Amino acid sequence: MSYFVKPGSVVRQIWGNPDTILFIFAGASAEFALNKAVDWLYFTGKLPADPIGRLFSTVEYARKIVFSEQQNALNAVDQITAIHKKVEANRGMSIPEWAYRDVLYMLIDYSMRSFELLERKLTADEREELFMVFNAVGLRMGITGLPGNYEEWQESRTYHLNRDLACSGFTQDLYKQYRKHLGAVRYALLKQVQILLVPQEVAKLLPFNKLRILDPLIGAYKVFRFFSLDDIMKKIILPEKYKDQILALKAS
Repeated sequence: MSYFVKPGSVVRQIWGNPDTILFIFAGASAEFALNKAVDWLYFTGKLPADPIGRLFSTVEYARKIVFSEQQNALNAVDQITAIHKKVEANRGMSIPEWAYRDVLYMLIDYSMRSFELLERKLTADEREELFMVFNAVGLRMGITGLPGNYEEWQESRTYHLNRDLACSGFTQDLYKQYRKHLGAVRYALLKQVQILLVPQEVAKLLPFNKLRILDPLIGAYKVFRFFSLDDIMKKIILPEKYKDQILALKAS
């Protein structure tokens, strides 16, 4: 049987770990809020109305791609494309190509950053493999201007970070929604994870204090995981509504 992502791939390891997935979307939620195309996320109203629910919707599609047989994965990519085309049709304009690239670049970058923060450094081959998987998703979606290899992606990523971000009224409102849906304590944790993960181009624009206090807690969390106590810790930290969904993200 042919798979979109081969068994044993580091990409499966990254996207089969609930901890890594949560960190990926913590980082991406910061950059989403700063992206100059964030108004598209407000057009349907779904993201500000339920940012956590949108996270799980995105995770579901990403995991379908990573863990499915080749054709089922391609079908999932095509479904994502169709959803975006419908939004474009309803608004009567096209999502900018650079905005599509930005989202794809976030998935690549925060997959790497999250895994390396929680696990270990990726090898050069693993970085290239991660890039190729998500680049293939972008090509299937018909996104133009994609880089041809990991080195070119690094250059393009830096260019996009310096050009496509700004702290706006949408940024401020989205952070208010994060706090509303997470509560004060979990919101504070979200911000701390973001500070640990995001590139400096993102960090300098974040609309809150950048004091780092989470570094020692990452080490403590690894100890919890070593003794298989991390599920207990997640049950304490995570919103009640989403505990079962998050704990079910472990790859079988």
